[in-house]
Amino acid sequence: MSKVYTWDEAKLYCDRLAKSSKKVVFSNGCFDVLHVGHVRYLNEARACGDFLLLALNSDGSVKRLKGNSRPFFSVEDRAEVLLALRSVDAVVVFEQDTPLDLLEYLRPPVYVKGGDYEVQSLLEYPLVSAYGGEVRCLSFYEGYSSSSIIDRV
Repeated sequence: MSKVYTWDEAKLYCDRLAKSSKKVVFSNGCFDVLHVGHVRYLNEARACGDFLLLALNSDGSVKRLKGNSRPFFSVEDRAEVLLALRSVDAVVVFEQDTPLDLLEYLRPPVYVKGGDYEVQSLLEYPLVSAYGGEVRCLSFYEGYSSSSIIDRV
């Protein structure tokens, strides 16, 4: 099985891991310009459980969120680079602008975001809390923002 899962494949895998008492950690993002802040964040996310499932915004979603000049790299390229990291166990692509529908479908036990967010201000917080999941905001890595890196370049 490819490590780029369809929604149904991700659901089956998450359910199998849960039955084995393994904890799935879920995070999401565009990851259009991968940098050391992302690597540190993903390593920290992976340490929160047994399996890191990364939800990746589709090309259309990135374009709607970041503007017509983005993404710089296709979703296939972004997935391949992310899967080359030891911390990322699998990727699932979503077309929506938020991962809410995918979170509702998969119901992972742990949802993580970067430290530039506050847990209770996250759009995903009410949903994840309602199904009994845990929401965590991890460390903030000052100076590592894709947008600021792009602006400097």
